[in-house]
Amino acid sequence: MLTRLHDTLRLRTNPPIFFASALVIILFVLGTIFFTDALDTGVSAASDWLLTNLGWFYILGVTVFLVFLIYIAASRYGRVKLGPEDEAPEHSRGAWFAMLFAAGIGSILMFWGVAEPVSHLGSPPRASLGIEPGTVEAATDAMNFTYYHFTLHTWTIFTLPALCFAYFIHKRNLPPRVSSIFQPILGERIHGPIGKLIDVVAIIGTVFGIAVSIGLGTLQINSGLAQTIGIPESALWQLIIIGVVCGLATISVSLGLDRGIKVLSNINIVVAVLLLIFVLVFGPTLFMTRGVFESFGTYIQELPQLALWNDTFADSGWQNSWTVFYWAWTITWSPFVGIFIARISRGRTIRQFVVGVLAIPSAFSVIWFGIFGYASFDIEFNQGGGLVDRVVDQGDIPGALFAFLEHYPLTVPVTVVAILLVVIFFVTSVDSAALVIDTMNNGHEDFNPLGQRIFWAVAVGLVTATLLVFSGTGGLEALQSTIILVGLPFFVMAYFQMYALTRALREDAGILPRVRVRRWKKVLPPEEVERREDDGDAFSEHYDEEEEVVVVPEAIEPAPEFADPYVDKPAPRHHREGTLASRTGSKAMHFDRD
Repeated sequence: MLTRLHDTLRLRTNPPIFFASALVIILFVLGTIFFTDALDTGVSAASDWLLTNLGWFYILGVTVFLVFLIYIAASRYGRVKLGPEDEAPEHSRGAWFAMLFAAGIGSILMFWGVAEPVSHLGSPPRASLGIEPGTVEAATDAMNFTYYHFTLHTWTIFTLPALCFAYFIHKRNLPPRVSSIFQPILGERIHGPIGKLIDVVAIIGTVFGIAVSIGLGTLQINSGLAQTIGIPESALWQLIIIGVVCGLATISVSLGLDRGIKVLSNINIVVAVLLLIFVLVFGPTLFMTRGVFESFGTYIQELPQLALWNDTFADSGWQNSWTVFYWAWTITWSPFVGIFIARISRGRTIRQFVVGVLAIPSAFSVIWFGIFGYASFDIEFNQGGGLVDRVVDQGDIPGALFAFLEHYPLTVPVTVVAILLVVIFFVTSVDSAALVIDTMNNGHEDFNPLGQRIFWAVAVGLVTATLLVFSGTGGLEALQSTIILVGLPFFVMAYFQMYALTRALREDAGILPRVRVRRWKKVLPPEEVERREDDGDAFSEHYDEEEEVVVVPEAIEPAPEFADPYVDKPAPRHHREGTLASRTGSKAMHFDRD
């Protein structure tokens, strides 16, 4: 039946995966609209239970993933190339980084660049330790948590599935699906019911994760337009914004990766850097520069504690609204980002991949949040403040960036540029997601009908509108409650992903023999050697007569020579130059001509 419907619609995808994913999304949209209160009550209750009992599991998981990535990159497997051994990387480093930035964390930087440090300044996460709001101590701790949320740990969540995808897609040539990562565990069953279930869960989670991102962006765009041209912050305008963003994404996805996503990504990174330079030049330049270095050092110092901090004694609930939400939200759209990063990273080694995807965007995030964070602190401490009041007291987190820009020259044109930048970031997120979700459905990256990709772009828009406008709990609270539930199965699957990748690498690389080293003679102090020589046979029964002892370290044999197991040995030469005598080692024979 599904196959007949699939063929009638002229689709080229996997019918069970496509229709099951679409059905769940449609049922969620309809259920939220027609059974708003009941669904809202159920989601909120389940989310609260999960936060109370399993919040620690989310915190622990991301730190475990980070340690695993560092291990795998530093091990011998770090030399494994993600693709054919003789193939160069597909994209230049600049283009590679730009696409990483736009598809991964670019939209997050725009939304939280000002809001996160200011929020923690006005409401310190660790107030139970005596940190007072609005103090220098609060500012220092605010930067610690901002870096914790948006540097190494956030990119760890993206890097783990991305590395798994890159290996199984480019090395084992498996379909670009989440189920392919489990091939060492499931074998051929990745094409059966279990594999299909994994892919359906991944697709649904990705749609919800992107929907949360678009929801945050919609709130921010609406706030910026309200401040710039006076339009109201209402459900109607939010629906219009969602429609425009998804419409632009549909156009971009129809142009493909090179003409659509890649071009927009390059434009975005340039404009974002220009905005960063604008803030640095017209703000307290020296204060921000010193602050970036100092806060980074403090973050590195505090990282071991932050990575496992669970607010055990105070149990204030702060971490549930911030850290747990971030990790759950990020991991839901990690399959989309993972496949996208894997696709653009063909030809790089595992070590290059982990360092590039984990460290470089994290370094940029340190600079971005450091500059915007310290510029915000300067406004609070030296320019009369106002940001904490708007963000913390009034709860206007989406408007934080635009309130910040009011303290800079050219406020209106720069605000317009910032709004356009946010729009393009979310367009690149939607079009990338539509392309990747369609790929996960199809199981290949070859030609497929454009309508399939458009369907997924529209699905993201529908879920965004449902969560933001039609759910009983509006705004950020609805987004947080839903995504925390959706993120749980992804954390469980991530542990299996680590095992599957390690097992595949061991199977494919083989097991190296133990390192053999040369042997040495036993060394004794000179006086002991002299005594033994003087004793003669008197105490010989107490010594090992076959073991030779020396005063100066002396090797029994030369150091062994090893061939590199990763380098092909040269083929044996069948033709050797020189005379027969020189080749065989025999004496030359001389004949007397007489």
